[in-house]
Amino acid sequence: MTHVDARGLLCPLPVLRLRKALMAVAPGDQVVMVASDPMAVVDVPHFCGQSGHAMVAQRDLPDGAHEFTVQRGHAAPPPEDI
Repeated sequence: MTHVDARGLLCPLPVLRLRKALMAVAPGDQVVMVASDPMAVVDVPHFCGQSGHAMVAQRDLPDGAHEFTVQRGHAAPPPEDI
């Protein structure tokens, strides 16, 4: 399982790090990300819904950070802008 530490990063960087990690794993694999940005609790579920990935778990950590477990979707990623 891939882990991403996005503590200390502010929007949109945690989601961008998550996206990069998800694109590096096979469809169906999971990525765990820890983020301290309070907006991540809104941004990560929104990103998953828009990108076809599944939010498997979300929990608050004792240090105030949030942990997200996301499963990569099976759809092809959207084409990159040129």
